[in-house]
Amino acid sequence: MIATSSQAAEPLCPRCKGAGYLVRDVPYGHPEFGELVTCQCRAAEKQQLRRQQLLTMSNLGPFSGKTFENFDAGVPGVARAYARARKFAEHPSGWLILFGGFGCGKTHLAAAIANQVLRENLMTVLFAVVPDLLDHLRSTFGPNSEVEYDERFEQVRGAHVLVLDDFGTENATPWAREKLFQLINHRYNYKLPTVITSNRKPEDIDQRIFSRLSDRELCDEITIIDAGDYRRIAPAQRFEQKKQQHLQRFGRRELGT
Repeated sequence: MIATSSQAAEPLCPRCKGAGYLVRDVPYGHPEFGELVTCQCRAAEKQQLRRQQLLTMSNLGPFSGKTFENFDAGVPGVARAYARARKFAEHPSGWLILFGGFGCGKTHLAAAIANQVLRENLMTVLFAVVPDLLDHLRSTFGPNSEVEYDERFEQVRGAHVLVLDDFGTENATPWAREKLFQLINHRYNYKLPTVITSNRKPEDIDQRIFSRLSDRELCDEITIIDAGDYRRIAPAQRFEQKKQQHLQRFGRRELGT
């Protein structure tokens, strides 16, 4: 059977002839003589594979839909946290600490940061709900674990950007407190970009940890989200709030009021 043009194989790359790699064009004796480099024809494919690997490692699956675009910054009490979260996502450095009650939008903002950083940078981003993280670490001690504790703990504490959601809601056993301190202390010492959300009062946090969260060199402000339950505000109510804010900004009132 004769292949049609649509069935014909794609032409080979004129540079690497389909190998996907090139030998560096340097003279004999050069330190990089004989070294293989990825051809441009494979670079995009390799980058996409790397992004997929990073996404798998990130634990963002259930939170992949949380973005800044679908977060309603018009809800009263969230504007400052929203602005600081966007700034952190654009330039991940230092620590961003978000305190607030249940359902005030902390997790959405934290996941939006992780999703944007992962989308725009080829770096390791790990999103971890703290109680679940501790369960995963405990499971590595079991006989059926495929990952050793040291390997899993190193993945977490060494991530380029780490998001710790629901900090303080974990079962506060001596083991859990010590593991969390080791994690926080490592990222504090190496000044690694970290996002932490919590619904606890600052005075309820382990003071060894809170003293590090309060270090102005890494975190110039602990942001308090003073808002109600973001999830319970109906879309129509959010629209009404934004409309009233718009009218007030221009010194107008809605007709009939």
